[in-house]
This record gives sequence, C-alpha cells and structure tokens, in this order.
Amino acid sequence: MKKTLQLSLLVATLVSASYANNKITLEPLVIESTAIQTNELQAADAIEVYTSQDIENSQAKDLYEFFNTQTSLIAMPSYGNPFSQKLDMRGYGLGDGYQNIVITINGRKLNNIDMIPQLLSSISSESIEKIEIIKSSGIVVGGDGANAGVINISTKKSNNKEISFYGGAYGAFGSSLYLGHSDETLSLNGAFKTEKLDGVRHIDADGHKDTNKLTNGNIDLVYIPNDSLEFRYGALFSKMDVFYGGTMTQEEYDSNPTQQGSVDYGWGPTPSTAAHQKFATNSLNAGVSYFITPKLSLNLDAYHEKKRSEYINYDTRSDYTYDSAKFSIDFKDDFFSLSAGADIFDGERDSHANSFSPANTTEKKNIAGFVMTHFNYADHSFKAGARVEKVDYAYNEINTQLKDDHSLFGAELGYNYKIDTQSSLFVNYSRSYQAPDVDRFFTTIYPAPTFSRSVVFNGFIQPMKAHNYTLGYNHITSSNKFKISAYYLDLQDEIYYYADPAYMASKNTNIDQSYKYGFDLYDKYIVSESFNLILNYNYVQAIIDKERENGEDYSGNKLPGVSNHNAKLTLNYLVNQNTTLALTQVYRSKAYALDDFANTMSQKQDAFKSTDISVKYAKEDYELFAKINNLFNQKNGMWIKEDAIYPINFTTTAIAGFTLKY
Repeated sequence: MKKTLQLSLLVATLVSASYANNKITLEPLVIESTAIQTNELQAADAIEVYTSQDIENSQAKDLYEFFNTQTSLIAMPSYGNPFSQKLDMRGYGLGDGYQNIVITINGRKLNNIDMIPQLLSSISSESIEKIEIIKSSGIVVGGDGANAGVINISTKKSNNKEISFYGGAYGAFGSSLYLGHSDETLSLNGAFKTEKLDGVRHIDADGHKDTNKLTNGNIDLVYIPNDSLEFRYGALFSKMDVFYGGTMTQEEYDSNPTQQGSVDYGWGPTPSTAAHQKFATNSLNAGVSYFITPKLSLNLDAYHEKKRSEYINYDTRSDYTYDSAKFSIDFKDDFFSLSAGADIFDGERDSHANSFSPANTTEKKNIAGFVMTHFNYADHSFKAGARVEKVDYAYNEINTQLKDDHSLFGAELGYNYKIDTQSSLFVNYSRSYQAPDVDRFFTTIYPAPTFSRSVVFNGFIQPMKAHNYTLGYNHITSSNKFKISAYYLDLQDEIYYYADPAYMASKNTNIDQSYKYGFDLYDKYIVSESFNLILNYNYVQAIIDKERENGEDYSGNKLPGVSNHNAKLTLNYLVNQNTTLALTQVYRSKAYALDDFANTMSQKQDAFKSTDISVKYAKEDYELFAKINNLFNQKNGMWIKEDAIYPINFTTTAIAGFTLKY
C-alpha cells in the first residue's frame, strides 16, 4: 500500500492535462545586501538569490531544510542536534565548513566565538524577504570567516498578514504568525513561530525519544520621518529544548537506525548516547541613516545579544554576551559607488564550573576598517575593496590568564562584462581569512588508563588565509536563468581537529597547505506555463597538499567530510491556476568520515539520498499544503569515524497544514 501511494504521487507530479493561467517569467534580481548594490547579471561574484516566494514554494519547515534541498549549501545536524546544524559550501567540509561562512540577518552577524554553528533555528522562515548567497567573496564587508562566502538574510517589510498551522507524523506540530504594515513613513513587521516533534529515535533504555520543541519571534520597525532620516529598530528571541541521541555502530545503523545505540565513551551518563540541551537567545538592534544628499549617506547600526546554552545531563552551562556596531559612509552614483566604514565586535563567553573544567571567561574582540568601490562604464563593471582587522583574545580562570592577538588583511577585486542584455562574464579574486574560534585553544582528551575526560590548553594556533579565484558566466532570459562558475582556492593554515586514535595527542591545529577546486551550476528553466525545473549541481575536490601530525603524513589526501558531487533537482508542475505539485531529489556522493584525515578507515560517509514531494492548493486568502520528506524511506547518517554514526533523515516523514492570508 505504501509503495502504491508513493508511485501514485510521483505519477501525479509528472502528469497533468491542465495548464496554469498565470505565466511565470524570470529576471535578474537585485543584490541589496552587499556594500554596493547591483544585480545578478552585473555582479562580479558567483551569487545565488532566493526570495520569500522561493521559500514558501519549497514547503521547507525551516532554513536548514531550505538550504539543504534548494541551494548549493549542505546542511547536516551537528552531532545529531536538529536545531544546530553544520553548513558546508565550496568544499570546506561538514566538520568545519560552517566556520568559513559568514551569515548575517539584517546586518547582524550570527557567527559565534566558539565552535557552536550559526543558529539558523532562531530565525522564522516566514519572516524572510530574501536570502543572498555570495560565494568565495564578501570578506571586505563580511569580515572574519568569509572564506567560503557570505549569506545575507533580510526580513520582510510588507503589508501581509498570515497565520499557518501544520501537523504530521511522529507528533510533529507547528504554527506561525506574521503581521506586517508598510507605508511611506512606517514599516512594522513581526513574526512568531512554534514547533515540536515527539521524536523518531529512541535515546535511552527507558524508551524515551529524541523530542524537541522550539519557539521564536522577531519584530522589526523602520521609521522614515523625512527624506533625510531613517531609523531602524529590531528585536529577536528564541528558545529551544532538544533531546538527541548519540552515535551507533555500523551494524546497529544497518539493522535499525531508530534504536538507542550502544556506544559508551566512558564519561557522562552511561551509556553516553544522548544529550539534552536548552538554548535561549535574545537580541536587540538599532540603527540610523542620514542622507546628506540623495547620493551620499551616513549609516550606523548597533547590536546586542545575550545567549545561554545548557547541557542538562552533563551539567554544563555557558552564557554569552555579544555587542557589535557598524558605521559606513556610502556614495552611490550610476558611474561610481563607494562604501567605507568600520566594524567592532566584542564577544564574551562565561563558562560555569563543571566536572571537566573550572569556571572561566573567554573573550574575542574584532575591530576592522573597510572600503569598497564600484565602477560602471558602458558594459563594464569593476569592483575593488580592502579590509584590515585586528583580533584580540583573552582567557581567564582562577589559575590561568592567557592573551593573544592577530592582525589580518582581506581584499576583493572583480570584473563583469555584459555581453548583451541577457548574458555576462565575470572574474574575481579575494584574499580572505579566518581567525581561530576560542575553543581551538583548548582540547578535550581522554588519557589512558581511565580515559576520564579533561580539558587542557592546546596553545594558540594560526589564523587561516585563503586566495580565491572565480570565473563565471550568467545567462538570464524570461524563461531560463542559467549560471555557472569555476573556482580555485589556495589555502594556508586551514584549521582542523586532529583526532588521535590513542586519545592522547588529539588537538586543534593547522593544515600547512591545502587547495580546493570545482564548479557550480544553477539552472531554472520554465519549460511551459505548467512545468518548470530547478537544478543546483556542485562539483568539488578538496586536497590536503602538505600536513604531518603525530608521525602521520596527510599530504595528498582528501579533506574528510567533503562530497565530490552535490545535486538538487526540483520539478514543479502547475496542475491548474491554484494547484502546484513539486518533486525534489537531493543527492550527495560518498565522502571520508569526518575524523579520517588519513583516508584509511574502512567505513566512509555514505551517499546522501532523499526524495521529497509536496502539493499546494492556493487561493487569494488561504492555502492548503502537504509534504512527504524522504519518500522512499532511505537511510542517511553522519560518519564521524568507524562505528560512530549519527543517523540523520533516516525515515519517511510527512506534514499537512493550511495558511490563512489577509
């Protein structure tokens, strides 16, 4: 019965006798979040742009699902945590790739000072207006960490009012509310979202499951009293409570990925296969723009964020305080544009005492100045920019006080030639960098014979530096948006964690030299008024050129956690003017397990496969929707090392719901 239903849905997606009355057309989208405004056809960078309509059409319940199924990014739960996921782009790997991507929302940086990934779960997808993904570029404005690129997210400013509910398998339930008002003087927008899941996998011997629940909300206000002034205010909160399981052996994964797993690392609860985390974040922002002339403006934005992370079963708690500000002076003209300014950031983590380490505070401060210029002449566009950044570290506990600092330099050069009204070529170069996060200076070890856990000072390590080269071509017509770019990345001191098989010499350190190359292809093709397809394909090779650690020579090996092939294909069929069916296939090829820098482990990261299908019936004031994820019940997981597997997206799930619009 289940296979019959699956095949019926597939046939329904691909076959229909009706046509839609609304014609879909494509055009170059404006790039608004970079220092200099441009569009997809004239940009000197490889850029992906997604709108609120793209997010809605995907039926993705959160940003992680949208990134993983609709964009060139890869998203995987961080060691099983669905609310904190690791991202990878351009071959930096599932292990540390997220630290090489700068992510902002309305200008506020989401990157953390430690090894916690950017918390995209704190953002309601219903509140998003646009997502701009800038690959291997963006260091001048994005700053520290923008090696793979920058993702800029902006929220809505509209008059829409929406309320949505969904329910589904395994006790899934979610609701969201969006209220917006926008006129020439005032824009006020708010979003609220809540969701829960009763759990799919067993996480302990008592039969408990990996339950989770999430609540978040945001409000944004823009007030324009006259032609010379603009005031901005915003607030965001998010609360998460999540249980998730630990690793399992290959045999356990093959037989039943929903079981608890028997892996026991000898610390914490026994067996230590589960985690219970509570996370809360609250942020405020305020900004002002003063337009001296229609072309010249002064801009100032400030941000304050407080966060708390607690692992209940391990009795660990950390409190974070982030304060940042950005100032810029911008000049915009048809021929010449300039943006120059300064960034400051002060981040502190207060780690409370636990059985592994005493109470301590760790601080990371960044201060930077930048300038970006852009020239337009006939069919030619040029960009050039530079950034200087100073990073300071401080660590304090009862018996230890440590300090370190780095001075860093980044630059961007780019050129775009507009061949005609539909096509362009571009080439760019960027020199980017990543200062180590504060966790890199410390290492958790399990010394024999007891293998009891302890945290020791690892030593200050070097910042990473990268030279990025990209060549690309764009072709955008009313029925086809085609983009292709080839790249080569030359890296020094790529940061990684050396996992000693004997548990004695494990530490954070640097790969002396490494490189990556590949190409990205994107094509959105409107075949007819009723049928269109979207293809995102990425090919990458990530090679360790020179590195020796603890007597092991990794030179010539592949970086673990990097799939050579990453493909997403979505087929959309408009059955009639109200009904849309969509089929999405996601595929990633095999890779080495995350700890397998020697490339010798017998167990590898399996290929990731998932087929999703959705249907939406939309009228002017309401929508009905349903979606099945992982239609064919394919098993997927994240391999850390041999017999250490986190099962991920390993079963079929489904949701159905409705949205009311006013």
